[in-house]
Amino acid sequence: MYPLDVVKTRIQLQVGTGAQAEYSGIIDCITKIVKNEGPSRLYRGISAPILMEAPKRATKFAANDEWGKIYRKAFGVTEMNQQLAILTGATAGATESFVVVPFELIKIRLQDKTSKYSGMGEVFRSIVKNEGPLALYNGLEATLWRHITWNAGYFGVIFQVRSLLPKAKNQTEKTVNDLISGAIGGTVGTLINTPFDVVKSRIQNTVTAPGVVRKYNWTLPSIVTVFKEEGFAALYKGFLPKVLRLGPGGGILLVVFTKTMDFFRTIHYKD
Repeated sequence: MYPLDVVKTRIQLQVGTGAQAEYSGIIDCITKIVKNEGPSRLYRGISAPILMEAPKRATKFAANDEWGKIYRKAFGVTEMNQQLAILTGATAGATESFVVVPFELIKIRLQDKTSKYSGMGEVFRSIVKNEGPLALYNGLEATLWRHITWNAGYFGVIFQVRSLLPKAKNQTEKTVNDLISGAIGGTVGTLINTPFDVVKSRIQNTVTAPGVVRKYNWTLPSIVTVFKEEGFAALYKGFLPKVLRLGPGGGILLVVFTKTMDFFRTIHYKD
């Protein structure tokens, strides 16, 4: 699904709408990238998310589980409810953000059309040398907004949809329920967090000289800037490739996590 992420970033970074926009949609963007830059460009920057995905997903679900235990104890409840599912998901998203920011920053810099970097290592060295080590966490605040809202929507919706679906009687039905609830959760999470993702991409792709005021810096002012200059629709640039990736991806993610945990529980109980 990575080419969809490249397309999403390209569309989010382009300023202007309608005839002013370089890419009119997913197919147009893919066609132009392949024609003008070569097919391999659709996978540019993939090394960063490959290295990021395992710790990111592990942190997401581990944090969601641990924060759930903390909140249930703090609020004196024994069962997870809708409100706690949302709160737990949001806190897990915040925890996850600290893991992903440097990888996301490097990925965005490589995905940009004007990028001249040869690879992940060169981006890392350039940022540390020219902007300082702390610059690896540029966009942290926007990433927090993005992950808090997505995970709150994702885990909150999963809890609700699971309660509405018929109770699974076997493993096949359990897998189907997880696929449905995860896909709906991923879609809702994407609906909520796309504006934060748009400004995050722009913040992380901004390189300025020392002392120069950045156009995109903090999340909420950046959202206001995009809205004023490009209209409300611009806050949802890249939504279609993003939801095509994270909608089904949310279902697959939940199914794989559940199956993997069931497998390890089987080994644990055997031992």
